[in-house]
Amino acid sequence: MADTPSRTGSPATHDTDLIVVGGGPAGCAAARMAAGVGMRSVLIEPDALCRNLYRIPALNNVLGGHTSGPALADSIAAELRSTEPCRLELGRRVVALRAADDHVAVTLDTGTRLTAPYVVVATGVGPLQPRDVPWVTAPDAPALSPLWQAEADDAEDRTLLVLGGDRPIGTFLRAHPTTATRLLVAYPKADAYKIEEIRDDARVTLLPVEHLILSPSEGTAVTAEAVRRDGERHPVTADAAYLSIGNAPTAPPGDLVRGPDGYCPPPRQHPRVIVAGDLRSARFQRIMTALGSGSEAALHAYYAARDLPVSG
Repeated sequence: MADTPSRTGSPATHDTDLIVVGGGPAGCAAARMAAGVGMRSVLIEPDALCRNLYRIPALNNVLGGHTSGPALADSIAAELRSTEPCRLELGRRVVALRAADDHVAVTLDTGTRLTAPYVVVATGVGPLQPRDVPWVTAPDAPALSPLWQAEADDAEDRTLLVLGGDRPIGTFLRAHPTTATRLLVAYPKADAYKIEEIRDDARVTLLPVEHLILSPSEGTAVTAEAVRRDGERHPVTADAAYLSIGNAPTAPPGDLVRGPDGYCPPPRQHPRVIVAGDLRSARFQRIMTALGSGSEAALHAYYAARDLPVSG
């Protein structure tokens, strides 16, 4: 592909005009916007396009009339597959990202090396486990599943212990409005602002804790000890345990500047590395902000390639 005319009208000295790492809403929006301004792109995703959207059963905060994650994901994936200037590299993982003065190089797990003037990194986040947070003590055991992966049959007439007060709890309740379940939501002080939307749901019992100690599993029941903020200890019993602790960034290895929390603040990156979507900050993990930031990232690369100011 090198040394062929680029869609931007300038000689192509690289494999493509823009490399996009991550095929979620932000990455897909970046590739679509790039095509809209005449830039070729290569989008790299180790799984399926918008894979996490397929696990969100109910939506009420996106444009376009989509009321479920799968419906939105299908729409985005279909549009991107028909976007001719975008080449999809699905089932491929980035193992190295290097930024130089005049280009970015990305190495795939196949050994293939791609170069472009700019890269958009939109690899998003993955769920935290109990071992990742200081307020939970848990035995060595298989990883727990996030609450949003629970099906209605998993919850019907059952009591679920939910670790953390992250907002997917509200998504679960909206997706299963008639499910007869009881959620025991154990959450630390840092999550207090997140639980406002579920506070009045009759199916929710809030358990503010200083610490939660999970016991080794015996049979199918889950037992734990909740240490409240006043130091009192209370036993907790449930049919199953699920996670709503939050997420951790999943940035590829290489030339990315990470903050103390592992996220990659855009202003601190190399000029040829543009971060988009959930990878930017824990505060902006929304589908709408991901779509907008992905589109903006592609425009950033477009203007920067022409020595035009990105703002103003």
